[in-house]
Amino acid sequence: MADSLHSSTFPLDHRNINLLCASLLIQTWVQLGLREAVICPGSRSGPLAIAAAAHPDLLAIPCLDERSAAFFALGMAMRSAIAHSSHRPVILICTSGTAGANFYPAVIEATARGIPLLILTADRPPELRHCHAGQAIDQLKLFGTYPRWQTELPIPEPDPGVVRYWRQMALHGWERSQFPDPGVVHFNIPLREPLAPLLQPDLAHQAPHWHLDFSLTAYRPPPAPTLTLPADLPSQGVIIAGLAQPADPVAYSRAVARLAQTLGYPILADGLSPLRHHQDITGPVISTYDLILRDRPTARRLTPQAVIQLGPLPTSKILRQWLDQTQPHRWIIDPRPDNFDPIQGRTLHLRTTVEAITLPAQFAGDLEYAQTWHNLAIAAQRHLDQHIAQTTPLIAAKVPWLLAQYLPPETPVVIANSMAVRDVEAFWPGSDRRFIPYCNRGANGIDGTVSTALGIAHHHRPTVLLTGDLALLHDINGLLLAPQFRGHLTIIVINNQGGGIFEHLPIAQFDPPYTDFFATPQGVDLGRLCAAYGVDYQRIEDWPMLITAIAPLPTTGIRLLEIPTHRQRDALERDRWFKDWPDGGGSVEIPPDHPVANF
Repeated sequence: MADSLHSSTFPLDHRNINLLCASLLIQTWVQLGLREAVICPGSRSGPLAIAAAAHPDLLAIPCLDERSAAFFALGMAMRSAIAHSSHRPVILICTSGTAGANFYPAVIEATARGIPLLILTADRPPELRHCHAGQAIDQLKLFGTYPRWQTELPIPEPDPGVVRYWRQMALHGWERSQFPDPGVVHFNIPLREPLAPLLQPDLAHQAPHWHLDFSLTAYRPPPAPTLTLPADLPSQGVIIAGLAQPADPVAYSRAVARLAQTLGYPILADGLSPLRHHQDITGPVISTYDLILRDRPTARRLTPQAVIQLGPLPTSKILRQWLDQTQPHRWIIDPRPDNFDPIQGRTLHLRTTVEAITLPAQFAGDLEYAQTWHNLAIAAQRHLDQHIAQTTPLIAAKVPWLLAQYLPPETPVVIANSMAVRDVEAFWPGSDRRFIPYCNRGANGIDGTVSTALGIAHHHRPTVLLTGDLALLHDINGLLLAPQFRGHLTIIVINNQGGGIFEHLPIAQFDPPYTDFFATPQGVDLGRLCAAYGVDYQRIEDWPMLITAIAPLPTTGIRLLEIPTHRQRDALERDRWFKDWPDGGGSVEIPPDHPVANF
């Protein structure tokens, strides 16, 4: 975004005071960099919708379902960080009443992830509240404590002070959505009649006296503070990289590579970290830590003295248990004010970015310790490759292993919660193919999965969503966006007729109530469902069919690839791969030309 914005402006709508104030909001934000709006239908929000739809520099998308609309906007805001090198907000508009309440899950996710959204809920004026006027609920602080900032704007009036106040709050709300902690800003906007673009004749004559200047300076959050790691860090340590979506994945990967090379610490990278997919920059990273740490003697041998944690911890329960049991000193690097230590260990939070970290001038890491990690990683990957390659039946855990090999480089990959994200963490090998992973891991819910993926893929490069059947069905109304969608999304559905994750939990041994109330089997015909939404459908019968379907990807439209699997067989096969380990790895012969040979 440029430092100053002095481009020509779209004229304010003077037809009536509601449209004037609404167009003032939109014009202000477009001047600051707003480019996308998601609009839900309704009468009370009419002036806001008209103003957004009319602006030539704003992409306005209509969406019937408010919950889907909110996650679609969230997906677009997540994608904007990489597409535009900045986390700029998307606006979300709805009418009064319960409409805004349907935004709540996405509000929680956006705030938990630090994704900026500007939410505009139209409301009845004060004289029509608390009197059963219809479609009126208490919308003040509708989203509780989750917004970074929230306010109610005054009723629009042809008064210069009121109009300038709307402008001032628009500027302040834009800033608060991005600093000091990015997230949701909520504007509750009461409106009286007229809600349609009816003419208010005297308004245009008053406008010249309001002195509205549109030469705005674009807001830029200040740079992260520079902090220095202590020079007395222990020599045996690891870097643990969780979910991250930096605006510049290459710069982020280079910064972490510099950190790893200086300290001599191996990098344990989650499948949701760009580090696993930028090994041309970082060198080999440890993607098989979940498997390696399942062997207790090996896990004890690898006890670190120090951990540099980047962002939230990875998904792996095995990794978290290892950290909990060993309790190493941890330095957590993330600019947000959140507490990223769910195991309550010996931690120090460094509130900055890894790019802003200054390293000790001299440091001597334990290269033998690091080499042990890399030797084990080679052995573990060979173990998995052998078992997975020999697996002929359709097994859920083999899907991410194949996607890593056959998807086009730089493909955005949206990963659903529950088993999909765990299978990606455990079985998606590291590479230099620069995939761009996305996942709603703020609250770890399955709601909004399809809509988020569509928002990421909209006007973007061909994108893939990997999901289970329940996450798909939970947000199936996201497919109502198909007529407005531009781009391509391939939805790969692991259909094991229910919640596969519960097969790995103790509750699976208690049936009843396990099947009906936890696995929740469903018998939906996905082919017919796709036909109802106008989405292309293909049932995958074997692995060659899947490979053919994803290499290359189409460029337009939405399609769904169904991979039928069996919950119990998925769990048994996955567990068998784990139980056949350990190899030990300590005496693995490293080929001379292997990237880790000269670590």
